[in-house]
Amino acid sequence: MTVGRAEVLTRLDVFVGEWALEPRFPDGGPPVPGPEGGGPGARTWFEWALDGQMLVQRTEIPVPEAPDGLMVVRADPGNDSYTQHYFDSRGVARLYAMTFDGRVWTLTRESPDFTPLDFRQRFTGTFSEDGNTVAGAWEVRFDGGEWEQDFALTYRRAG
Repeated sequence: MTVGRAEVLTRLDVFVGEWALEPRFPDGGPPVPGPEGGGPGARTWFEWALDGQMLVQRTEIPVPEAPDGLMVVRADPGNDSYTQHYFDSRGVARLYAMTFDGRVWTLTRESPDFTPLDFRQRFTGTFSEDGNTVAGAWEVRFDGGEWEQDFALTYRRAG
């Protein structure tokens, strides 16, 4: 059954607000400052724009190796999926197919877009029952190989 556009957008309300980001890298680095490690931590903010038709996400990560980002999510007409337009401080621009069923959030990039498709990417995150935590991980796949975890990422609602 196709979900109406308004319902598809309303489903994303759970994202709105400020979140602390907790990346965990398999090799232990680069470390991201945070409340326990001192200094400002990685943060992201979601807010509605353009009369609630676009969900905008801004991310700031105080580590030179990790880019800051600006993402814009729009509902795809005629179905219950989304497209995330991704831009970062390196000048990278990408398109991700996005789904969100109210609990599980996925982002995938498996088609060429504004940058070469040197590798495929996907993120899968699951919201906690109270909606205040998202536990997930980014994965990469090179040349038809197996999916490998790039890094784990937890979102915790701030305040």
